[in-house]
Amino acid sequence: MTNCFSDLKNAEVILLVGSNPTDAHPVAALELKEAARRGTKIIVIDPRRIELADYAHTWLPINPGTNVAFVNGVMSVILKEGLADTEFIANRTENFDELAALLADYTPEMAEEICGVPADDIRKVARLYGTAERAAVVYCMGVAHHNTGVEQVMVLADLAMLTGNMGRSGTGVNPFRGQNNVQGACDMACLPIYLPGYQRVEDPDNRAKFEEAWNCEIQPLPGLTGTRMIKQAINGRLKAIYFVGENPVLADPDQNSVYEALGNLDFFVVQDIFLTETAKLADVVLPASSWAEKEGTFSNSERRVQRVREAIPPIPGSRPDWEIISELLQRFDVPGDYSSPAAIFDEMAALAPVFRGMSHERLDREGGLQWPCLDIHHPGTPILHTEAFARGRGHFVGVPYEAPPEVPDERWPMTLITGRERTHYHTGTMSRRSEALETISPYAYAEIHPADADRLGICDGDEIEIASRRGAITLKARVLARSHEGVVYLPFHWAEAPANKLTHSILGDIADNAGYKISAITVRKVPERSAAS
Repeated sequence: MTNCFSDLKNAEVILLVGSNPTDAHPVAALELKEAARRGTKIIVIDPRRIELADYAHTWLPINPGTNVAFVNGVMSVILKEGLADTEFIANRTENFDELAALLADYTPEMAEEICGVPADDIRKVARLYGTAERAAVVYCMGVAHHNTGVEQVMVLADLAMLTGNMGRSGTGVNPFRGQNNVQGACDMACLPIYLPGYQRVEDPDNRAKFEEAWNCEIQPLPGLTGTRMIKQAINGRLKAIYFVGENPVLADPDQNSVYEALGNLDFFVVQDIFLTETAKLADVVLPASSWAEKEGTFSNSERRVQRVREAIPPIPGSRPDWEIISELLQRFDVPGDYSSPAAIFDEMAALAPVFRGMSHERLDREGGLQWPCLDIHHPGTPILHTEAFARGRGHFVGVPYEAPPEVPDERWPMTLITGRERTHYHTGTMSRRSEALETISPYAYAEIHPADADRLGICDGDEIEIASRRGAITLKARVLARSHEGVVYLPFHWAEAPANKLTHSILGDIADNAGYKISAITVRKVPERSAAS
């Protein structure tokens, strides 16, 4: 996030794209509801009518996977009607001419043909966003979980820069992270192109610093993304995987390919707090402790690093993640002071400039701090890019619309989109062990439009089969007019009806994004069994 949760209420307009905060990020949703009460105009861009549509100024039911065309149409109007911030563009950005040339083709009428949003509504959004003194973008997995997820983020950044809505309160491009501490994992280089603190691995000076601290040689080439690891395990080029707190059997696309990949490994390790569907396949399982049983920090979506303190001792037989990994390092004869989470954090602060001003002692004394925090007197950074971008000038990309790689056809006539519901969390590893939560939401379901239900002879509560080119699952139908006709919505929390048995594993070109959100499917009612059978 360029800004922070509490800052959203200072926006005059918020463009909420591909995000369902009330279900996936309930605390952040409270900030958005408060903003709406204070007069902020929220524009919901989503193929499904989410709860925040009730608080919104406008809800536009876009065709799944067409965000790029919609935003290009909005920017085209902003340029044509003179709503662009020419001073910001001249002083803070580069490559504007390439963007302008692309947008010449994206009239609202052209965008309407692709995204399904009426041209007049596209113009209204452009005028609302373009004339606001402070306008913010909020997005989540409805943007990122596409093959073109990177490109969809880029086009949102283009929109913010085009209107000068960066580096100020109530503006910015603000992703709500998909899971707890995803931001912290990225900060610590769980991304193959970086060393901790977003220091590029191909930079020899960065490598030299870490090689000296860690007394090892660091390879100059980026590693593999998680989705690419699965591909490489299938073709035999990757022989071993060590998963920490990850359940790809349910979380990764095309479940059958995940099973094939894991079965093809020579050695497979899982470190987790429960025996997940993935852990059951491992050669070695290392039992870890939960968040309540260890010391350390979490980094949330707004880059705020906060202390986590042990509330109860670890369950016998389990150990905190840092202890497990530290002992492995010792057995590999890797030197280092890894005697406590505080000592590990001190090493992080010494090697990663964005954390240099932080320590457990300071976080205990002052509370959470947002990186960059460059020295012990630095207050942290609530808003990024106030004076300049990290790369100097902001670079306009200009992104043409690209259709999803799998779309409905005569054999697979409907579209599957996946998401989350408020009661359960991700693959259900934790939430489905709660008797209370299971009582509220005990079974897998899929939302189907009433017109589709009538056509297929499906009633609310019927058992249905959803099939794709990868396989089929059975689950209950919920007949609701929340999505387009022809679109089925499926939460992915249930192992007995795994949504990702259906999704495809075609990856994007830049960051190996998988297209979780759009798969071609067919739906049928499961015949009722007779008493005799």
